[in-house]
Amino acid sequence: MGRMPSDRTPPGGISTRLVSLSADSADPPGINDYDSFAEAYTASNENNLINAYYERPAMLALAGDVAGRRILDAGCGSGPLFAALRDRGAIVTGIDKSARMLELARRRLGDDADVQVAELGSPLPFPDDTFDDVTASLVLHYLEDWGPALAELRRVLKPGGRLIVSVDHPFAENLLHREAGLEPDYFATYNYVDEWTVGGQTALLSFWTRPLHAMTDAFTAAGFRITVISEPAVAPDTPRELLPDRIADRRRFLCFLFFVLHAS
Repeated sequence: MGRMPSDRTPPGGISTRLVSLSADSADPPGINDYDSFAEAYTASNENNLINAYYERPAMLALAGDVAGRRILDAGCGSGPLFAALRDRGAIVTGIDKSARMLELARRRLGDDADVQVAELGSPLPFPDDTFDDVTASLVLHYLEDWGPALAELRRVLKPGGRLIVSVDHPFAENLLHREAGLEPDYFATYNYVDEWTVGGQTALLSFWTRPLHAMTDAFTAAGFRITVISEPAVAPDTPRELLPDRIADRRRFLCFLFFVLHAS
């Protein structure tokens, strides 16, 4: 999940607080432990503005007609995107590093759903050229080095297959950190830690932000051709009460950046 500029308590019940910002790659203990707040995060994710009416609809629109396509949902969490793709006729496999999130995914999807514990950046348990598409929804920005993860995703994609990506928008992250009184270097790749509070539970999340050119360089270095860069509006059916007044008319804000990449 991401954050809306100047809106530290976004609709959906997750509040965020910047804890630290640095170029240091050392993570404190207990960082990115989605097992510890999986239920609360999943409940918020179901119907909030950022995920349910902005990010997932945008990913599905970019995916288009997926009937009969074999798709890897990389970082599937509790399975909302997996379920939507499957409902559209795709044959979906999901991976996530959080075992608890995958338990919730099986509860949603059924015990026969193909979901597995696996971590981006490590070798994936699939043969070469397995999938027609890969979705990587709000997951790459947890990684300092995108190279190993992208190389594995390229390996498991069929030639010409698509990688559909959403990540935190680097302009939005830079703006948020400046509004917090800091002076981050937009052109640097740097780490920051947020404290998230959702459903009465608190967790520390570590993210890496990088400039747009570093993202596109990583994609092309891994053998992908960039065909779409998107900054979409919220879904047409977004309830008016979920939209802050300052974006209600134009229904757009800086939050995530979306890409469609083709395996060369």
